[in-house]
Amino acid sequence: MPRSTLAPLSLLALALMASGGVRAAPADSDLMRLLPLSLEELLNVPVTTASRREETRGQTPAHIVVVTRQQIRERRYRNLADLLEDLPGVDFMRGTKSSSYHNFSVQGFNSNNKLLIMLDGVRIDHPAGGKIPVAENFALQHARQVEVLYGPAAALYGADALAGVINIVTDRAGQHPGAWVSLGRGAFGAEDGAFMAAARADNGLALSVGGHAQRADRARLDKYYPDDFPRVDAKTFGGQVVVPAAERERYVGDIGSHSLYARLDIGERVSLGHYRNQFRQLTSTGDRPDTALFLDDARWRTTTETTYGKFRFELTPALTGELVIDHSVLEVDPRSQYVNIFTDFDDHGHDYVKGRRTAIEQNLSWTVNARHSVQAGFGYQDYYALETPDLPRPYDTGRAPDNQDMTYVNTSLPIRIFDADYHNVSLYAQIQSDWGAGFSTMAGFRHDRHSAYGDSFNPRLGAVWRPRGDHVLKLLYGEAFRAPSPEESLSAFGSFTGARDADGNYLGTGFRAPNSHLKPEKAKTLSLTWDWRPTPALNLVANAYHSRIRDLIVTVDEAVSSQYIPGAVLSRTTIKANAGEETHSGLDLMGQWRFQIGPSWTGDLWGSLSLARGDIREAADMVDWDLSYVAARKLKLGATFRYLDRFTITPRAQWIGDTPTGRKDRANPGRRLETPGYAVASLHLGWHKLLDGKATLWLDVHNLFDKRHYAAHGSASTTFVDMPQSPRAWMTSLEYRF
Repeated sequence: MPRSTLAPLSLLALALMASGGVRAAPADSDLMRLLPLSLEELLNVPVTTASRREETRGQTPAHIVVVTRQQIRERRYRNLADLLEDLPGVDFMRGTKSSSYHNFSVQGFNSNNKLLIMLDGVRIDHPAGGKIPVAENFALQHARQVEVLYGPAAALYGADALAGVINIVTDRAGQHPGAWVSLGRGAFGAEDGAFMAAARADNGLALSVGGHAQRADRARLDKYYPDDFPRVDAKTFGGQVVVPAAERERYVGDIGSHSLYARLDIGERVSLGHYRNQFRQLTSTGDRPDTALFLDDARWRTTTETTYGKFRFELTPALTGELVIDHSVLEVDPRSQYVNIFTDFDDHGHDYVKGRRTAIEQNLSWTVNARHSVQAGFGYQDYYALETPDLPRPYDTGRAPDNQDMTYVNTSLPIRIFDADYHNVSLYAQIQSDWGAGFSTMAGFRHDRHSAYGDSFNPRLGAVWRPRGDHVLKLLYGEAFRAPSPEESLSAFGSFTGARDADGNYLGTGFRAPNSHLKPEKAKTLSLTWDWRPTPALNLVANAYHSRIRDLIVTVDEAVSSQYIPGAVLSRTTIKANAGEETHSGLDLMGQWRFQIGPSWTGDLWGSLSLARGDIREAADMVDWDLSYVAARKLKLGATFRYLDRFTITPRAQWIGDTPTGRKDRANPGRRLETPGYAVASLHLGWHKLLDGKATLWLDVHNLFDKRHYAAHGSASTTFVDMPQSPRAWMTSLEYRF
């Protein structure tokens, strides 16, 4: 998009916003059944805060965006990735990571290990704090609403809540609109299916069950991007041709996922839940064709499973509590493997990852008087994490890490596998005070005692002021910490050619050394939010923020190589270290307008304009670099038009500016490379009340104008700097309600 068009679009974005929720209106009007929540009620959309106390979006000092069931349905957010991509302040880079698939940044915080994902207030992402796929695996068929809290929230949630928190909220059985099933088929072999069902008994038992499954071959990259995916030789680092160009495989990147959700409510006091999702993709994702083989059996399969129980009780009318117990496991299939230049294009690149978390938390809510309320809680979390280097055969899950009986390729040296057990004890408290005249304050803290990283104290202070009924001003200061993830502290990989020195030691190259001395990253953020509703049909929001992260974990070259493998001499090793500092500032301008055209047409218009800047300083070079993977300007627009309750049209568009990649320009080491900006659009059509009023037919077209565009990448010398994105794709789905 030419830069000359940015100014008028920016002005338009000031009048639009994607904040607030929608829901089905009273059932006595066919026209109103598909309309959103009136903006008169918008600030009273309930959200569940970290203290497990429900309050409204207008009461909390945090900047929160609530996306409810009707928005999810009409805007065709089929999964959490689709929803995130459309949010203000989010940079979303599809298909760029071999293990986590998508990469994204939220208000300058890069990578999904800095954003906490929860289901009904229970953590469902990596139990030990690492990166996971956030893609089609996080389907939203069971969601009543999705709450996105921006900014550090470790004062209430603990580690990993640097960028914010996503909470997927579900219904009790009988509260959501019946049972349904959906089946879809589309371009490039895409297939998709989902279902939800519920049952409620007179004795108070209520059961909800849902799930999804999908797969897609995806587009042949060498066909649509021939310059980026030429037929080339696959060569080792030594220059040996392993696979000649004429014998190369097709450059595809098929994916698949499934999920299962179940919730059992026993009366009003007890809830039991289970959630499981799996995602698989090729381990060549994001790699150049000369450095990796695009093989069907070289896949990364991640499974995350969480089981939880909640018990709610009332000690007095003013003092209530909730006991939460949860257990979660993440496991990468031992058959997962890389076949690339680092494994000499052999099949000895099997990898295995496991994370486990068991936690118990007691939360209390005390209404002191009409003016003050207190939320507090304490908990214990037990963790386990394991990371393997490249293995010559699949990891044997029936054996201990130190009893795998495997040796490094081209050597007789036993492979070292690193794992760790650790625990954390937490305590938090928060007081919320209403001082009258539309002014309230919040003050809280959390103290964590981590067995590996020591004590961490994180305060949180906020204020909300309503100078008039149509204005809300929020001020929030928060601190957060992120404990090093397993792939940062435990990951250790590299290769041997078989060469030895004069003493018979094997010579290793390209090794990453583990680091048990890493410290947590620490972030401080100040944010100011202005929420203005000038008319019942228009809502405007501005959110400004500034964050600073100390002890940033980065990859550095070791001055003296770690010699952690007995019988080997490792040279030019890298290691993860607390050797960086990051600052970023930004402004998100958002708007939503509800309108009616004649007696039969209604609609919503929403959008956001995001401005961001920041820099990273690494101690190794003491040079300030532009914030990686964050575009300085982003514009996102969308609209839903409804004809009675029979037809909906939802176009969406986004413009993403030039995006720094974090990669240094070899020709000019003082400059880092950028991915050019792009504009893309999608169109979503829905025909409702088919088949005796029980069915809806959807047509979804992504990359509507078949724009060839690129996402910022460049995490290693063997990956693309600009990752080619999918061409135009479509899917038709039939949704049937029973």
